[in-house]
Amino acid sequence: MTTADVSVRPALPSDLPAIARIQLAAWADLLGPDVADGLDAIELERQWAAALSDPDPRRRVLVALAGPRVVGFAAASPTQRSASDDDGWTGELVALEVEPTSRRAGHGSRLLAAAVDLARDAGAHHLGAWTMTHDPDRRAFLEGAGFAEAGLRRTLELPGPREVEEILLTAVLSPA
Repeated sequence: MTTADVSVRPALPSDLPAIARIQLAAWADLLGPDVADGLDAIELERQWAAALSDPDPRRRVLVALAGPRVVGFAAASPTQRSASDDDGWTGELVALEVEPTSRRAGHGSRLLAAAVDLARDAGAHHLGAWTMTHDPDRRAFLEGAGFAEAGLRRTLELPGPREVEEILLTAVLSPA
């Protein structure tokens, strides 16, 4: 059987260790090893297991593959403010991470395209993504995909104690 060298598919329970590993590596790369060291990989796996078992079809976790190896993941869900909108809803890209050694190979673009397609197919009219103000690469990636600053900011507390500021970028999802 022939398979693609790179692909995106829905995450499976067997992907949970890879998702936690990628999340910790990405955060260590962006925020420093002290932040990643303060997180528990087993607890991250539990949190992602809960996301995988959520019955709401608008909540999706996807993985990017290079051959059989998981090299990235994305997760999208309805925003808190729009979870029950009748005439469409706004989705939020709650995670989009590619392991540092696999970046710039198209995995992030494939994950984002799949998340956008699934949100649009499920009736979303917008997709938002929070990004740290000190992450110009992610911001450039999202803006290159059609996201624009929405004018909202928030501050997240990290282990340490440390804080980071995030900005919200949004994109209009036109009908397919």
